Amino acid sequence: MLDLTGKLLIAMPGMGDTRFDHSVVFVCSHTDHGAMGLIINKPAKDVNFGDLLAQLDIVPDPPENGAARVYYGGPVEGMRGFVLHSPEYDSPLHSMQICDRFAMTATLDILEDIALGQGPDRALMLLGYAGWGPDQLEQEIAMNGWLTSDADTELVFGDDDPGKWSAALKNMGVDPLGLSASAGHA
Repeated sequence: MLDLTGKLLIAMPGMGDTRFDHSVVFVCSHTDHGAMGLIINKPAKDVNFGDLLAQLDIVPDPPENGAARVYYGGPVEGMRGFVLHSPEYDSPLHSMQICDRFAMTATLDILEDIALGQGPDRALMLLGYAGWGPDQLEQEIAMNGWLTSDADTELVFGDDDPGKWSAALKNMGVDPLGLSASAGHA
């Protein structure tokens, strides 16, 4: 079985689903039961971390700790929060170690720790996720919907959100201008 856990999915042009247009998705889990990932290059519109903390009655100390970016993680459960982060942070409640360079926590304590400056060294806060049923992701890849690549920590946690898609392609040696929306079969 293909296991893409800890890898990146890079949306191909002409994918057909506008929610994933030019998306870079970090795959958190990929098993026989399906896959779960987080879009890492689409900042959430009209949501910032400080407002999110205020809604949860979490006061950042110092106030700068409430300035983190919030991302649109995907179309499933859009109000559910996830933090993709560096692996040195481990929540006493539950952190999922994805691989040696990435972990994910979906419990409130990580937000409290980030607000107090005690969170992970690097992190992305995401609302919602992308999900695939059994064999669905494999079918989308076979139909030329996604390219897959290794996940580079600088790209995942970097600040150049608009440039992450083309950077992910360039890391694979692919020129974004040379991509076609149609699949070929020999």
